[in-house]
Amino acid sequence: MAVAFLGVVLPLDTSNPLGINDNLRPVGSMCGFRRLEQRKPRWVHAKYASMDFKAGNGRKFEVVSSLIANPAGEVAVSSEQRVYDVVLKQAALVKEQLKSKTALDVVRPDIAVPGTLEMLNEAYDRCGEICAEYAKTFYLGTLLMTPERQRAIWAIYVWCRRTDELVDGPNASHITPSALDRWEKRLEDLFDGRPYDMLDGALADTVSRFPVDIQPFRDMIEGMRLDLRKSRYQSFDELYLYCYYVAGTVGLMSVPVMGIDPESQASTESVYNAALALGIANQLTNILRDVGEDAGRGRIYLPQDELAQAGLSEDDVFAGKVTDRWRNFMKSQIKRARMFFDQAEEGVTELTQASRWPVWASLLLYRQILDEIEANDYDNFTKRAYVSKVKKILALPVAYGRSLIRPSRIHSSLTKV
Repeated sequence: MAVAFLGVVLPLDTSNPLGINDNLRPVGSMCGFRRLEQRKPRWVHAKYASMDFKAGNGRKFEVVSSLIANPAGEVAVSSEQRVYDVVLKQAALVKEQLKSKTALDVVRPDIAVPGTLEMLNEAYDRCGEICAEYAKTFYLGTLLMTPERQRAIWAIYVWCRRTDELVDGPNASHITPSALDRWEKRLEDLFDGRPYDMLDGALADTVSRFPVDIQPFRDMIEGMRLDLRKSRYQSFDELYLYCYYVAGTVGLMSVPVMGIDPESQASTESVYNAALALGIANQLTNILRDVGEDAGRGRIYLPQDELAQAGLSEDDVFAGKVTDRWRNFMKSQIKRARMFFDQAEEGVTELTQASRWPVWASLLLYRQILDEIEANDYDNFTKRAYVSKVKKILALPVAYGRSLIRPSRIHSSLTKV
């Protein structure tokens, strides 16, 4: 399943899909990509911080439940609680940076390592070209950002595209779990300042300048692992975790770069929650738009228990017939996606002004896909819902107008308490 608002990406060498020699690693300067040394293979299995952190009081993000009792009588943490724990950690990292007087609007100057600065600039330019080619509307919005934020967002975008392409691109059949393990090891080296290639170098520089944590990146790779081994989701709780992995993570990666408006009265946690909600909303929209396409690949990204409650089954999905039961089921699914869009809207205004336009544009355009599904009489089996170019153009000034709205100084659900 494609990552929300990330499309088809960079071609990979099918004989070595990740472009990595397992016995080699880069060393030396962070951006120089100069020489390689032999190393012994070391495989790393992701352990998620979300399993270990306890959520604090004052939580505002709406969940269906926090705790679930399993058949053995043990209490298990729900997917939403696990994800919220990650949100708390990301917000804490940003607040720690602010306490140490490293404001988000102040970034470190370029590290002028001889022979590397020009290569680094070339890497960022290439990231911008990729963003402009595959995400034109979003790219236009980034042009309002400061150069530092702009380049950082491009670098994050490209890494997400490359990661998504591993399991959803033309070479997906060649990707194995061990290949994703190597991709994760490559990510760890990148965060340690040892990028493998030019595009990795841009992200390595970005994470050295902004308080970006590795956890959301690891979690996105975990979402790719799910796509390799899982094609059904029993409940929305399961689906929610998947949506976080492949799309909610993008919001957590981006907030430290986009920054929170100095006038914002919202808590850092609530802004991260809104970014998470946008990722979830976008991915739910992807799922509803691509039901027929996914069914053709033997995949169903719809909660099985809710299908059953609606009097539907897998056979109905594979049959691809629009019935009254299907329409009613889709209405409930669209209603949920819009609820997440509503939650996301509350946080966009809290971002720095230059960062709001691309986010508003993404939100408004993706939300319109739900309208198009309805306009197609809920036929997402044979008709692909899309927003026309005219509607996209018309949405840009609306998004820009909303981006000019300053953070509210009156009490709201996002206000610090």
